[in-house]
Amino acid sequence: MVRTQVQLTHEQMTALRKLSASSGRSMADLIREALDLLLSNGSRRSDEELRRRALNAAGRFRSGSRDISSQHDRYLEEAYRE
Repeated sequence: MVRTQVQLTHEQMTALRKLSASSGRSMADLIREALDLLLSNGSRRSDEELRRRALNAAGRFRSGSRDISSQHDRYLEEAYRE
């Protein structure tokens, strides 16, 4: 392993210490796990990829209602009541 130094905010350190104590794992182990998760997700998708995915999803979900844009508040209220 390679030793390194990282600066954390007070809030991050407090949360990390609590998580370490409650899980019985070292802070270093938790940081390594978090870094592994970040790295395993790969690089962030490019804007072009995000646009392509959004365009592919557009129009796929149909409610059958033709007044969604003008009545969205009413539909949302009804959905929350259910």
